[in-house]
Amino acid sequence: MKQTTNTKYVMMAIAAASLYGVSAPMSKLLLEKLSPTIMASMLYLGAGIGMLALQIIKKMSKAQSYEASLTKKELPYIIGMIILDIAAPIFLMIGLTKTTSSNASLLNNFEIVATAMIALFIFKEAVGKRMWTAIFFITLSSIVLTFEDISSFTFSVGSVFVLLACVSWGLENNCTRMLSIKDPGQIVVIKGLGSGFGALLIAWLSKDIKIDISYALIALILGFVAYGLSLLMYIRAQRELGAARTSAYYAAAPFIGVLISWIVLKEAITPSFLTALFIMLIGTYFAVTEDHEHAHIHALETHEHKHRHDDNHHTHTHVPEFIGEHSHEHIHEEITHSHSHTPEVHHRHQH
Repeated sequence: MKQTTNTKYVMMAIAAASLYGVSAPMSKLLLEKLSPTIMASMLYLGAGIGMLALQIIKKMSKAQSYEASLTKKELPYIIGMIILDIAAPIFLMIGLTKTTSSNASLLNNFEIVATAMIALFIFKEAVGKRMWTAIFFITLSSIVLTFEDISSFTFSVGSVFVLLACVSWGLENNCTRMLSIKDPGQIVVIKGLGSGFGALLIAWLSKDIKIDISYALIALILGFVAYGLSLLMYIRAQRELGAARTSAYYAAAPFIGVLISWIVLKEAITPSFLTALFIMLIGTYFAVTEDHEHAHIHALETHEHKHRHDDNHHTHTHVPEFIGEHSHEHIHEEITHSHSHTPEVHHRHQH
C-alpha cells in the first residue's frame, strides 16, 4: 500500500512540475506588454486569489474539509516562506544586472542541490545514496539543458547573487515542507498573496510599472493554473515525499517548458535537450526505485493533521468509531517498528 501511495504522490509532483512548466513559454509571450516584476506579481497574485476563491466556494457549499488549519505554531515558517519568496527574486534580479542570462540559468540549477542540502543538514531529512544519485543526474540534466557555451559560464558578483537566490528558494522549499502537514489550500493563498503583493511593492519602489490590463488578466489566470494548482499539488507531494525528493521530481518543469515552446512557439528541439532528457530519465529511475527501510522509533508526539486509521501509525480510537479521512489533535504513542518509508511528518527521525 505504501508503494502505491508513494507512486501517487510522485505523479502529483510531476503533475505540479508540468503545470509550472507551462508558465515559462506563456510568460515569454506576456512579457511583451508586462515588466518582469509585474509579471511575477500577477502570477503569484493569480495563485493566491484563485485559491482563495476556491476556499470560499468550498466553505459556501459546506463541503467537508478534512485538512487541519494553520495555527500560530506555524507562524515562523509562514513568515519565513513569504520573506524568502520575496527575497529570492530580488537576489536573482540583482544577479541578472551583473551577469549574463545564460550564466544565471546555469547557476539556477543549484536550487535542487540547495533544497536537498538544507533538508539534510538543517531539517535533518533523510537523503540516501540512491536519492543523492538521482539528485546528481537530475541536476546534471538541468545543467545540460541550460548550458549553451562554456564561455557563458563566469563566476562574479552576479553569480553570488544568483546563488543567494537559489539558497533562498531552497530554504523556502523547506519552510513550505514544514507547513505541508496543514491545509495546502491555505498555504497557497498565504504564499500567493504574500509573495504577489511583495513583488508588486518591489515593482512600485523600482518604478518598474509596465502593465497592460488585458495581459495582466491573462497573467492572473496563468498564475492560478501554473502557480496555484501547481503549488497545491507540490505541497501535497511534499507532505509524503519530503523536500529533497519533491524538488528532484519538480526539476521536470524545464523539460515541459521546452516541449510547450516547441509546440506553441515553434522553437527547435536541440540535441542538448535530448541528451538532458536521457540523463533526466536515469535520475528519475534512481528516485523512483529508492527503497528506504530500517527499524526506527516513533517518539511520543501530539499534533493535528489529516489522517486515517489503516496506516499502522494512527492507532488511537474513536467513540463511535470513525472510518476514512478526518482531522483532529491526536497522540502518537512511542513505537518501534520497521517498514519502507519516506521523510514525511511521521518519519523525520535521525539516522
